[in-house]
Amino acid sequence: MNVVRINSRNVIFVLLAILSTTVKQAHMGYDSVTNYAMKEANVNSTPAYNSKKEEIAKSCPSGIACSELSGECLKCNLNPNCVYGAMLIANCSVLEHIDCIGEQFFQRKYICRYCYQTEYWEHECHQKNSCSSVASPRQYYRTNCTVNSDILCLGRRKFMKNLLCNWTVGYRWSTALILSITLGGFGADRFYLGHWQEGIGKLFTFGGLGVWTLIDVILISMRYLGPADGSLYI
Repeated sequence: MNVVRINSRNVIFVLLAILSTTVKQAHMGYDSVTNYAMKEANVNSTPAYNSKKEEIAKSCPSGIACSELSGECLKCNLNPNCVYGAMLIANCSVLEHIDCIGEQFFQRKYICRYCYQTEYWEHECHQKNSCSSVASPRQYYRTNCTVNSDILCLGRRKFMKNLLCNWTVGYRWSTALILSITLGGFGADRFYLGHWQEGIGKLFTFGGLGVWTLIDVILISMRYLGPADGSLYI
């Protein structure tokens, strides 16, 4: 009976030791994972903070009057419950870590509207030429736009907007029409607009014996035939 009791106690002690070791290892694993996550968070947050400071430094130059700073450099109490189109006055203050001249608390006028509701001359959009300007129906593309620095508006100052595909690389409609009338039989108009295959076809058929030349004159005069790259005439 004594042997059995000793073995039972030993088993209990062994189980308690294993359980204690497992708990310690679990705590050590949790601490290591926590420390690693904190280090990663610190490492990842530093570049983002630095990039934000660099962005503010670029848009908010030092040495100018505080009242002349752009909207990115100010904190203004715009009223989100205002009537659209109403002219209002906002109390503004300069953001921290910005060096400017004069009073850092002032008032500025603004129109009650969101930034995406500003007029086309009040914001700048990234232009793209990956669409056809002569497609029917007209094509639109989605791009990034940023409100001008002197405009105060509600919401984000950077937004997405659909723009009409409307770009050119310098092809003149008058030049294309003159070439089509005078040298269209040799494919000069097609070569000028970038339609090389059709131009070679017109050259070796003498403008389709005049029929092709006449058709191209009509198409170019109506602006139906444009540059091969999908751009507009100037």
